[in-house]
Amino acid sequence: MPPVSPASPSAGPTISGHLDVIEVAGLLDRVVADFLVQSVRSAEAGGALALVVQLDSGGAVISRNQLDAIATRFSSARVPVAVWVGPTGARAYGGAFELVRAASISSMAPGTRVGRDSRGPAPGPGREPVSGALGPAVAVTRGLVTFAAPTLGDFIVGLDGRTPRGAPAPLATATVVRVPGIGPRLEPALQVRFGKLGLWPRVAHAAASPSVVELLLVVGCLLVVFEFFTAGVGLAAAAGAGCLVLASLGLGSLPARPWAVALVAVGCVGFAIDVQAGAPRAWTVIGTVAVAGGAVGLVGRGLRPSPFAMAASVGGTVLFMVGGMPAVVRARFSTPTIGRESMVGELGEALTDVSPEGTVALRAAPWRARTSRATPIRAGDAVRVVGIDGVLLEVEPEGPEEVAGGGNAGRQR
Repeated sequence: MPPVSPASPSAGPTISGHLDVIEVAGLLDRVVADFLVQSVRSAEAGGALALVVQLDSGGAVISRNQLDAIATRFSSARVPVAVWVGPTGARAYGGAFELVRAASISSMAPGTRVGRDSRGPAPGPGREPVSGALGPAVAVTRGLVTFAAPTLGDFIVGLDGRTPRGAPAPLATATVVRVPGIGPRLEPALQVRFGKLGLWPRVAHAAASPSVVELLLVVGCLLVVFEFFTAGVGLAAAAGAGCLVLASLGLGSLPARPWAVALVAVGCVGFAIDVQAGAPRAWTVIGTVAVAGGAVGLVGRGLRPSPFAMAASVGGTVLFMVGGMPAVVRARFSTPTIGRESMVGELGEALTDVSPEGTVALRAAPWRARTSRATPIRAGDAVRVVGIDGVLLEVEPEGPEEVAGGGNAGRQR
């Protein structure tokens, strides 16, 4: 903050003019790029004293040409563009750091970092490459940022008396006021106007995150599978379609890998095959590996979903498809009005070997079953229900001569 002279305090701040402030968080995608250009245009049209960008970004997913166009717009704007990397813990890496360097005045809060990493584009012409993450002290010493400011208010006050690049006169953003018991201090002397993205652009920008887009993709696929097995009124399918639309928006902004998207879809189909079969088998393993592989490789350029998002997508898929969907399928095809006891005596077919436990098909739904016979029941053999233990059916093999007559009776029921 500029030094304050005790001899020049005023009775109170005099508001003159206004300053525009916008916040940019997350990866620099096409939505943010349009927002930055539009904000510069609005500041010029509205006669703002300056445009301040509060920045917290891990990099850019736009092209080098788009990034250069924004930097050029910053430097050629009729109002000064200033960038503050904050609050504490914020960062400006890769392409985001290029915006810091393109600004007329820049600053950093304590605990923030700036620099270029391997995911970002190369620095613009005539700019020194920066490797690693630099703190405020080092960045100021190397001339990469103008000064350090702990808060946005301190940054706005700190602009006072500084001459932006190409400006004819220094900025006047603060005035000296006398505070009883404290003495003179600087306070903003202009109106601060905050701008933000609209609702739909915010949604599209939120979807352009590796973690969010992965969860949307997996949840969308699972809801579509759920609707397929339950054949409900379409709510699950509609929600799943919405998730997939948002995931498509995010994937369109990110350097997505089509083969990884296909792996996630194949994984969900693999789980569905074993849900139809009634028991976890080879396709469950294939589905788990496919979803995990798709989660890890979904986005290129070193961008990956967070470990939490990857664990949630893979673990949630396994729990939902192995633990939840079989119960949903049984509930759909059961007859709650007369109870499961009515199934005693009915005929079914073994989907897997029952030795002593396995899976049988009864009333067009898979059920866990067991037999007390020493000889196992082979897959494809006819079985008859002789008892029920909770959700486990007790079955016995049905002879060929009984199947001919009993099968028709079972179907008539």
